[in-house]
Formats: sequence, C-alpha cells, structure tokens
Amino acid sequence: MNYYDILFYLFAIITLASAWFVVTTRNVIYSAFFLLFTFFGVAGIYVLLAADFIAVVQIMVYVGGILILLLFGVMLTNKITNVDIKSGTANLLSASLLTGVLMGALVSVMIFTDWKVEPAEIQTTTIKTLGTMLLTDYVLFFELLGILLLIALIGAASIARREKE
Repeated sequence: MNYYDILFYLFAIITLASAWFVVTTRNVIYSAFFLLFTFFGVAGIYVLLAADFIAVVQIMVYVGGILILLLFGVMLTNKITNVDIKSGTANLLSASLLTGVLMGALVSVMIFTDWKVEPAEIQTTTIKTLGTMLLTDYVLFFELLGILLLIALIGAASIARREKE
C-alpha cells in the first residue's frame, strides 16, 4: 500500500463519516458543520483523481458559497438554532434494508467484474485541457451558457428591484 492508497482511504473515511453525521445529527448547525468536512473530503478525492480544477470549484462553490449561505441562514434565524430534528424509527428499518441491498449489489459487482485496467497516461493538470476544449470544441455551448446566466442575473435584479418599489 502506497501513500496514494492511504490518502484515498483517509479522504474516503472522512467523507463517509462526516456524511453519516450530517444525516444522523439532530442539531441543524452541527449537521451543517459536518457538511463542511464532507465537501472537503470530496474535494480531496477529486485531487487524488487528478481533477484539480473540479476540486477547486468544489471548494469555491460548495464550501465558499452554498455552505456559508446555509450557515448564515441557520444562524440568523433565531428559532431554527434550537430546533432538534426528530426522525422516527419507522423509516430506519427500511432505510437500513435498502442500504444493505445496495451495498451488497455494489460489493458483488466489484467482486465478480473482471476489471481490465490498462495503464493510462496520467495528466498533471486538467485546467489546460478543459480550457482548450471550452474555447475550441465547446465554444458555442460556453457562450450560450454565459448568455443564459446573464439573462438569469438580469431577471433576478429586476425581481429584486420591483419588490423595493
């Protein structure tokens, strides 16, 4: 076992354990903080897969944007910080059964599939390849997405301005 394997298992354990605490924690604030570790674990796995651009986007968008917005929304609402999430045990049995069946199916696929992996050329970065593809092969879709985001921004500003008047 080399360092790559050790790092992968470390990030996998961090991701799975923190995701488990996100689901099972009764306090909303603690759940949101465990979500932070889940996002960082997923970003670490992206780095190990040599998808550094996706890892940076994962941290910037999910940790920097969505999670911080969620935490501010929870903390600025007075009544929601004291609410405990109550989940009944009726769904626990069915969820555990479904999880067990899915895990069994995944393990059986992993065991009985003949994985023929040929060594591929490992890229050191994905940013250059992604930039080249966005500005050559997929330039039309890239420009249309930019126009769509501009329309959405103008619509959001228009709706926000209309409510103040």
